[in-house]
Amino acid sequence: MIRKSVRALQAYVPGEQPTQADIVKLNTNENPYPPAPAVFRALTEFAADRLRRYPDPNSRELRRAIAERHGCDEARVFVGNGSDEVLALCTRAFVENDGSVGYFDPSYSLYPTLAAIRAVETRPVPLGPGFEWAMPSDYTASLFFLTQPNAPTGMIYPREAMRAFCARFSGVVVIDEAYADFAQSHCMDWALDSPNTLVMRTFSKSFSLAGLRVGYAVGAPDLIGALFKIKDSYNLDGLSQALALAALRDIGVMRANVEKICATRARLTEALRAMGHRVYPSEANFLWVEPAGLPAQTLFERLREERILIRYFPGPRTGTCVRITVGTDAEADRLLDALARIAGF
Repeated sequence: MIRKSVRALQAYVPGEQPTQADIVKLNTNENPYPPAPAVFRALTEFAADRLRRYPDPNSRELRRAIAERHGCDEARVFVGNGSDEVLALCTRAFVENDGSVGYFDPSYSLYPTLAAIRAVETRPVPLGPGFEWAMPSDYTASLFFLTQPNAPTGMIYPREAMRAFCARFSGVVVIDEAYADFAQSHCMDWALDSPNTLVMRTFSKSFSLAGLRVGYAVGAPDLIGALFKIKDSYNLDGLSQALALAALRDIGVMRANVEKICATRARLTEALRAMGHRVYPSEANFLWVEPAGLPAQTLFERLREERILIRYFPGPRTGTCVRITVGTDAEADRLLDALARIAGF
């Protein structure tokens, strides 16, 4: 029979993936630009005969390249089937059955789902009225997902406050840096000198490889070793390993794409504010927007009628805002034109 916790589970709801070609898709924080040419070359050169054999179960070559990027030993690197696998493994490796999982509220909505799968207590930390963070001094949990920049807001928090929290926290902190390449600062250095902190990254966003599902964590060897103990035998397929490795070897393309996205983010932020919308400061590849003149859900639905998809999260903390992925300049222009028609600006 199905476990009680699974029967009661509120499953994670991913963003819509339409099949129509004429949709402006600004709802799932994908990169609007293609990955590096080296990725395409690796794809065409990948020998089909390799598919009959199992991949490297430890992703050694890819881990060495990641370790080189971050200036550490490969024993500090774990690679997973998307960052979501890494998150799930953390709830299994670092949380006892009577333990607890913490995270910001609001934040990535997968976190409470992973805790519910484990049937462990959740200890969310409510963000302030402007989505600012202040951690209670007596806060405890087994595992805390500290999202930087946060999602869905795109905001970053002071490094000093984060550092102090990690130092005094008795459990494991996972700093989820899925959007770090779009931000002005990051915390990867903490993964190299902290005994209880993992920093997690993904190839989905800045590297334009969301279709591959490759994520990784960097941290103390004993934490990384725990993840290896409980992962699937061959958790990352050979093709994903090869293409992620190619992306790292042509990293300048990623950086150029990030620069373009950040420029469009600044232009779109200015234009939306000029229209009267409240746009929260973003260090990610999306904007958190409180619309002017009509409810957030109504704007979401009206834009859908215009064949523009954005993301709306119902709920008391998120229901007044929409999340808009930063696309190309042409997609930003189409969005702004549609908003002008909808709101009568």
